[in-house]
Amino acid sequence: MRRFLIVLAVLVSAALIAGSVFAFVTVRKSFPDTSGEVRVNALKSDVTVKRDDKGIPQIYADNAEDLFFAQGYVHAQDRFYEMDFRRHVTAGRLAELVGDGALDTDKYVRTLGWRRVAQKEVALLDPKTRALVDAYSRGVNSYISDKSGSELSLEYSVLALTGPDYQPEKWTAVDSLSWIKAMAWDLRSNMDDEITRALSTKDLTVGQVEELYPDVPKNHDPIVTGDDANVYGGTFQEKSPCPEGAFCPVQTEVGLARAAVASLKAAQTGAEALPALLGIGEGIGSNSWVVDGAHSVTGKPILANDPHLAPSMPGIWYQVGLHCRTLTEACPYDVAGFSFSGMPGVVVGHNARVAWGVTTMYADVADLYLEKVTGDTYQYDGKALPIETRTETFKVAGGATEHITVRSTRHGPILSDLDDDIEDVGTSKTKGVPQGTYEVALRWSALTPRPTISAVFALDTAQNWDDFRAAAKLFTVPSQNLVYADVDGNIGYQSPGAIPIRNKGDGRWPAPGWTSDYEWIDAIPFDALPSVYNPDEGFIVTANNQVIGDQYPLNLGADTADGYRSQRIRDLITAQPKLSVDDMAKIQMDTYSANAAQLVPKLLDVTLDTRYYRQGQATLKDWDYKQAADSSAAAYFNVVWRNLLKLTFDDDLPKGQGPEGGERWFTVVGSILDSPTNHWWDDVSTIGRRESRDDILAEAMRMARDELTMRQSRDPGDWSWGQLHRLELVNPTLGDSGVGMVNALFNRGPFNVGGGGGIVDATSWDATEGYDVTAVPSMRMVVDLADLDRSRWIQLTGNSGHAFQKHYLDQAPLWAEGKTLPWAFSPRAITQATDDTLTMRPSVPRG
Repeated sequence: MRRFLIVLAVLVSAALIAGSVFAFVTVRKSFPDTSGEVRVNALKSDVTVKRDDKGIPQIYADNAEDLFFAQGYVHAQDRFYEMDFRRHVTAGRLAELVGDGALDTDKYVRTLGWRRVAQKEVALLDPKTRALVDAYSRGVNSYISDKSGSELSLEYSVLALTGPDYQPEKWTAVDSLSWIKAMAWDLRSNMDDEITRALSTKDLTVGQVEELYPDVPKNHDPIVTGDDANVYGGTFQEKSPCPEGAFCPVQTEVGLARAAVASLKAAQTGAEALPALLGIGEGIGSNSWVVDGAHSVTGKPILANDPHLAPSMPGIWYQVGLHCRTLTEACPYDVAGFSFSGMPGVVVGHNARVAWGVTTMYADVADLYLEKVTGDTYQYDGKALPIETRTETFKVAGGATEHITVRSTRHGPILSDLDDDIEDVGTSKTKGVPQGTYEVALRWSALTPRPTISAVFALDTAQNWDDFRAAAKLFTVPSQNLVYADVDGNIGYQSPGAIPIRNKGDGRWPAPGWTSDYEWIDAIPFDALPSVYNPDEGFIVTANNQVIGDQYPLNLGADTADGYRSQRIRDLITAQPKLSVDDMAKIQMDTYSANAAQLVPKLLDVTLDTRYYRQGQATLKDWDYKQAADSSAAAYFNVVWRNLLKLTFDDDLPKGQGPEGGERWFTVVGSILDSPTNHWWDDVSTIGRRESRDDILAEAMRMARDELTMRQSRDPGDWSWGQLHRLELVNPTLGDSGVGMVNALFNRGPFNVGGGGGIVDATSWDATEGYDVTAVPSMRMVVDLADLDRSRWIQLTGNSGHAFQKHYLDQAPLWAEGKTLPWAFSPRAITQATDDTLTMRPSVPRG
């Protein structure tokens, strides 16, 4: 890929030097027409597309198929390259577009079989849903028909400099459904933690590993509290991590995990090859909350949502409104919100009666099974079963072709095949662990065909709580917390998803695949999933935290967020008797660090030996623990935090398993803060010395002072968190080329931002890498159910995916400042906000 890009850079340089004609014509060649009239095939009647001054379309049609046809058309107008890139990723065909640097990605995706599952899901769609998905595809194809790649996006023009102009394939329903697999993968919950736990046993005891995954703090409330929960009364096996007498990785301590270390590393390496379409790591999540009329100044509910996903250029969301001119049973859509380009419908937003928000539930829907493999068979309940195989063929830009054999067991695809360097995946000689060679297979709920896209259409038309729950029942993958409000004053919460009931084990450790003891015996019935309607508290808060307390008998998943964000939101809600739309938006921008609140008093108690180091420490005195971009105290604290994590844990953990520094690590460090001689404080690499807590805190502060002096200034008054904590918006293909001229065409930024991981304004960063932003509130919305036209919204970048087009970045400066845009919804408000109008007419005039 890099060789390809070096050649490409030379060609781009030559082309740019050729003059302003190339720059003007080539850059603008793909900009769409957003006003006037266009004749298109497959429309039954006229469609009107009204765009405001941010390029956000509101689409009006007389029938549902025309409506979604037009959505496909405008998505393709603004974002087709992004759609095509995602299509190539989800099909395992990215190397066809960008070269052999993407082969590892393609191999992993084909092994998982995203598109194969999506093809089966298309066949499961009911006729009405299939008709709308097909209408959307026709709209995409109507726009791209007879257009070359360079007429669709600048990226194609750049790629075409190394070969023939690219001609995109027609869009299909499978392309849209495959995107749901990518969403489900990035939001798949604890698979990474499952691997990390097992790999950590190479150097740690199981007990030490468990100390790094502590229980959620007791003072952090779950989403569903009190007696309001609708908890199913059926009988199921209660949560039991390791049933007495059963084989379990924890009971045999490190035996099984150590036997499969090489396989688990291979599975981890393969997963890292995938691009973070939504994001990865502890920063991926969301905030969403709702207050009822008794807690709002309007007397009706107000709902807020801000999903935390990986930053990209363009941003992940596309704002749109979908409106049937006359609402009927056949055309019931009057909805606006955030969509994904490449997929019909509104994923998060509101219609004329109902609003909803989503957050990642972190339900445990993926398990790793260690398979005892001999030749072409694997062992299961004392029998040798044949491994299923299939061949996948990969075409690479430039003409090369590669093949791999994908192997699968009854549990799913074998992931450990994806590391070519592995010769022996591990042979067990541990007492109590069956002898043999182990491979790692993945069982994941998203690999069972389920037509989740039906849920999107159902959410878009829900009129009340019962409709909303019926839509949620269809929302099988990924499992998301769904928060609800309606214009009648009701609020609610529903947890959906195909969440497994395990015969044994709790999904936190790899399970033995050679026995049926650890099979999934069923999925939790929808009516058994927690929900609440009009709770006594008068509000509901979800921030990836624990769904419900110990009164719930089933295992939803152990690796949720630790509740620092959710508890802060609860505290801010209860601090005011009534909240407005502006108040809700201010909560979204809250930068208070609960981690700082627990750690700073200990830091201030430490005596530093020189005035130079005490100057850094002094920035923490009288600090309010808020991490604004211009805060010197926040800069110092976060550098201290990063160095504290390194000093405390890097000497103990396996290489590459260092602390990322998110919410879980707040709890880990908090659990040992009052134990100055806890074993984690000791640096095991020092001989003849045992370090204490204060030794580590002092050294972390000294290192932070030196680092900030080198990076920013000797004067602590000049330090700034935002100068460290920067947001780069990077194009997912050409923006990370390593070639500055190519990067500059598509990337934007940096922006200096406040906030941080585990904070309501969740601009996360990875302490193993540095301070740059790795996840952001990818959009923010606040919906006023008393007057929908008073609602507010914004996304990370802009609605256009065309570099240098005016809506490519026009929302980013406002987003960075914590501002939002007016969200017009009523016909009158939309007309007043309209800047451009495009009329789409049938190719054959009505007679």
